[in-house]
Amino acid sequence: MEHIYTVAELTGFIKSYLEASPQLKSVSVKGEISNCSAPSGKGHIFFTLKDEGATIRGVMFKSRAERLAFAPESGMKVLCTGRISVYPQGGQYLLYADSLVPEGEGALFVALEQLKRRLAAEGLFAPERKRRLPKIPRRVGVITSATGAAVRDVINVAGRRFPLCEVVVYPSLVQGEGAAASLAAGVRYFNSVLPVDVIIIGRGGGSVEELWEFNNEQLVRTVAASVVPVVSAVGHETDFTLCDFAADLRAPTPSAAAELVFPDRADIIRRFDNAENRMRTLLTAKIEGERRALASLKASSVLRSPTAGFDDRRLRLADLEGWLTTAVKHKTALLKQSAESLGARLGQGAASSLKQVSYRVDSLSQRLALLDPMAVLSRGYAAVTDSKGNTLTSIASLKAGDGFVLKMADGKADATVGKVELYGDEL
Repeated sequence: MEHIYTVAELTGFIKSYLEASPQLKSVSVKGEISNCSAPSGKGHIFFTLKDEGATIRGVMFKSRAERLAFAPESGMKVLCTGRISVYPQGGQYLLYADSLVPEGEGALFVALEQLKRRLAAEGLFAPERKRRLPKIPRRVGVITSATGAAVRDVINVAGRRFPLCEVVVYPSLVQGEGAAASLAAGVRYFNSVLPVDVIIIGRGGGSVEELWEFNNEQLVRTVAASVVPVVSAVGHETDFTLCDFAADLRAPTPSAAAELVFPDRADIIRRFDNAENRMRTLLTAKIEGERRALASLKASSVLRSPTAGFDDRRLRLADLEGWLTTAVKHKTALLKQSAESLGARLGQGAASSLKQVSYRVDSLSQRLALLDPMAVLSRGYAAVTDSKGNTLTSIASLKAGDGFVLKMADGKADATVGKVELYGDEL
């Protein structure tokens, strides 16, 4: 009878078969990383490796991932070495990675580019945070090897260009393990223990591995945080490190850094001479101007005869006083004449207006007299009202036996209607 497997049995059989295959115990696969993830706190890296024809799931556990010099990212082409096995709970075969190497580029270069992008995103390399070097430094700190050529180059340039400046050397490792920490300690020393005006940090040229400590993240952050301006002088013309980007100024060599930091003594003397000449010219011109002013004052009539000026002003004041008196009298006469003329015009206008008003009053009085009812009654007419005082204007409002009041100019009388007769009819 055919054997029937459970899912677990079948998966276990496949797992054992794959793990027993010598070809799958150690395989190297190249492809492009996708779906790369590293769950926080776990340390494991999960990814998919793919090419044009297929994909395979992969995982690198924490113990292996901690050894990587770079951080795997989606889209990165790598060479992955590991073993093939089956993950029973997921029912799929996986590539358990032991190592990852960027294809075409070294791991150190990839790690350097990743760190550079991250620090640049934080603004550590931003041009606006760069500071200018002091024009005349009094003390310069140099962080480099005490026995290397770099320190001799800096001291020689300082002695030639500006020997008045104090040069303080902080001996440091410049390559190998511990060099980054030693260099960072020098930066902190010149910021807090022995303040200087400028810091030069660097060394002579070398291989990428020899210069690698100048790419250390902690050293780069220390240089960027320095209160004192920092000049980075690492390697030769074509060598760049992250320390160069974080510093306030980059010099291709330690000698070039010294040329930038230490001013030229001859140039300073020349500038002082130029300033002295300009000051002498300005002062000479100022003195000549004051002499001309004094000569002018000396020749003036005021100084020769001070009272003459007062006499002229007294005569001028007398002339002004006479002119003012005449002007006031003339103005007063004009105002008086204008006031008299205005008074006459106002009197004539008032009389004319009063006469016109009188005519209007008389006219209105006559019109009111014509409309006065008592005037009408005085001519023999009478007003008829009912007992309540309402005026009766039509005979039709009365009938025989009604009482009414008859008002005349000199009194009134109560009366009773005997007969009512309309014109043409009889009621």
